[in-house]
Amino acid sequence: MIGISAQLSLYPIGQADLAPAIQAVLDTLQDYGLEYEVGTMSTTTWGDDETLFAALREAFTRAIEHGPAVLSVTISNACPMPVATRGQEASDE
Repeated sequence: MIGISAQLSLYPIGQADLAPAIQAVLDTLQDYGLEYEVGTMSTTTWGDDETLFAALREAFTRAIEHGPAVLSVTISNACPMPVATRGQEASDE
């Protein structure tokens, strides 16, 4: 397992209320035990690759239960993670 971070943006398409689809993504990240930071246009999350990829798949599945959507994701093993998390990743290896 490697530590990675991801920046994701969900774009619900043709939905009058955007909140349920977006909340479904955030709830999924929380269900998988991932920490995340919500920004104005995207959410950043981090964790081990297996957990994060599984969470992203589930998050998209849950989001599209509310209607059509686009999920844009950027994944990196080089972008900064919070200091406490980076130290934990290093000690886990």
